[in-house]
Amino acid sequence: MRATMMYGAGDVRVEQVPDSVVKLPTDALVRVTASCVCGSDLWPYSSMKPEDGPARMGHEFIGIVEDTGPEVTTLKRGDLVVAPFAISDNTCQFCREGLHTSCAHPQANFWDGEPDEGGQAEAVRVPLADGTLVKLPVEADSALMPSLLTLSDVFGTGHHAAVAGGVNPRTRVTVIGDGAVGLLAVLSAKRLGAEQIILMGRHQARIDLGREFGATDIVSARGEEGIAQVRELTGGHGTHVVLEAVGTMPAYRQALGVVRPGGVISRVGVPQYEDAPIGMGSLFRPNLRLAGGPAPVRAYIEELMPDILNGSIEPGKVFDATTDLDGVPAGYQDMADRKSLKVLIKP
Repeated sequence: MRATMMYGAGDVRVEQVPDSVVKLPTDALVRVTASCVCGSDLWPYSSMKPEDGPARMGHEFIGIVEDTGPEVTTLKRGDLVVAPFAISDNTCQFCREGLHTSCAHPQANFWDGEPDEGGQAEAVRVPLADGTLVKLPVEADSALMPSLLTLSDVFGTGHHAAVAGGVNPRTRVTVIGDGAVGLLAVLSAKRLGAEQIILMGRHQARIDLGREFGATDIVSARGEEGIAQVRELTGGHGTHVVLEAVGTMPAYRQALGVVRPGGVISRVGVPQYEDAPIGMGSLFRPNLRLAGGPAPVRAYIEELMPDILNGSIEPGKVFDATTDLDGVPAGYQDMADRKSLKVLIKP
């Protein structure tokens, strides 16, 4: 079968690899019908050393079950399923608490940690299939497919940012980052009733989509100028919640600058740093809280799916380009060059 491999920074190839097959009794084999490139894939695309490659790519996908191990009880051949970006059993104490990204099962993992599997491919072996996969009540050719695919990561991640930040109808929110996760954080804050949503972004097409998703204000400036503009929009105080969807130190410092005393910084952009200001002058004195983390999207799928199925939201609008596997390397480059927001892959 064919699959996407990253050999190093800027070096993505689609190659023939051994077919994925059921290996363990709890596995399912899924033929991929829709996948995508994630913004987090761009971090290794810009920095991976050749000695660290090649790596299988892709942690967001929808597909059709082709085969199951003998211990799989909730899935059968022909089922259309969506896969969260974390593999989990959905039964351990952490999963029962809604923290599937900390699943205690020995096979639990992130797709990026499965060396021989990836969603940007023709097929995937899914460990812990009963716990990981969620059946979809539509056909594979449904027009809802792009929106349903966002349940595997970016919509669930934007929702997690908002939930972890405590967004409610009384909160003012700043969203830092106009990538797919940032825009879906806007949508999530709107869905939870936020009073004001300030999107900090600089790309016009993305800003337009952000307004459609519910942003009430746009701040395109960065650094101190951007901080000043957000504070001006909020009576000088800043916002109750900041949803940080970038992951860089400048984004974190910007979050510190725009959060209101007593507020929450909720980070879902993968941090590209280990050390950050958290002491007396940054978080402690103004009673700021730091929240977020990798989103346990499996916990949110059943909650979020109905709004997609009934048409009240359309998170799939973050996909602005579509390709087959042959076009994946160019899709990475287009996203890195900000020519595309998020690339949908149809193997």
